[in-house]
Formats: sequence, C-alpha cells, structure tokens
Amino acid sequence: MDLPNVLTLSRIVAIPLLLVLMFLPGAFWQWLALLIYIAACVTDYFDGMLARQRAQESALGRFLDPIADKLLVASVILALVAVDRIVGWLILPALIILCREVLVSGLREFLAGLQVSVPVSKLAKWKTTVQMVALGLLILGTAGPLSIHTLGEIGLWIAAALTIATGYNYLRFGLRHMGNGSQSAPR
Repeated sequence: MDLPNVLTLSRIVAIPLLLVLMFLPGAFWQWLALLIYIAACVTDYFDGMLARQRAQESALGRFLDPIADKLLVASVILALVAVDRIVGWLILPALIILCREVLVSGLREFLAGLQVSVPVSKLAKWKTTVQMVALGLLILGTAGPLSIHTLGEIGLWIAAALTIATGYNYLRFGLRHMGNGSQSAPR
C-alpha cells in the first residue's frame, strides 16, 4: 500500500464518521463534520498528485479514487437531505449531481471495455471544486451565519449547472466511441 492509495482509502473510511457527525445536533458536531469533510476533500487532491509525482499510479488507485469520490459526494448529499439542509427546490441540483455521477460512472465502465480512457476535463475539475465547497457550506448549516448556508445553496446550483455541462461533454465523447467516431477527449 503506497501513500496515494492510503489517502484514497482514508476518504472512504472517513465517510461513516462524517455521516454520524452530521446527524448529531449542535454547532460543535457540525464544525467537526466540516473538518472531517475538508480532510476528505484534501485527500482527493493529494492522492492523485502524489501518485503522479512519485510514479505510484496503480490499477487499485485508478479503481478506488473515483469510487471514493462518488461515495463521499452521494453520502453527503443524502445525509444533507436527511437532516433538512437540502430541502424543497434545492433537491433538484442535488439530484442532477447524483444522476451525473451515475451516468459518468456507467460511461467510463462502458468505454473501459472498449479500451478507451476518459480523461477528466478542466471544467469537471472546476465542477468538483464548486461542489465540494458548496457541500461543505451546507454541512456547516446553522452552525455558521445564515449567509454561509445561502452561499452553499447558490454553490449547489452552480455545481449542478457545471454538472450538466460536463455530463453533456462526457456523453458526447462517449457517443462518438459508440458510433466509431472521433476519439478526441471532452473539454
């Protein structure tokens, strides 16, 4: 087990603790949940960077990293719905994000069978950043000023818009390979 894979696994292991903290009442637990979430998000950045720098990219890492990302995002979104921090119309961008995660995962799996790699676009990296920040602000919820929660809500809508754009780009890329078309990567 190299350090990048340990970081990826730590993100998965942190999810149950994060979820428990999100369900506990009180500002202290919300702040602690936010700290655990930030640590998990930071591992997402460092696991890939370290793997490339140390030439420790592995099949296990390529397998686990997207799974860890999707488990973290889906778990946090579902928990935020359960604790009433994502309610009403805000469920729509959360649903868009979850559906895109499933779509892109399925597309990647299908294209892997065709020996086609789907690189992550710069726009998708921005989407991930906005999404992580928005979810973090929503985790904090009422423990911060009201404007924090409002910023989280706005951020979730922006992340959903970026999700639609990147999902469309990935789908268009995948459809080209299904029809034996061009093999250029999504932008």
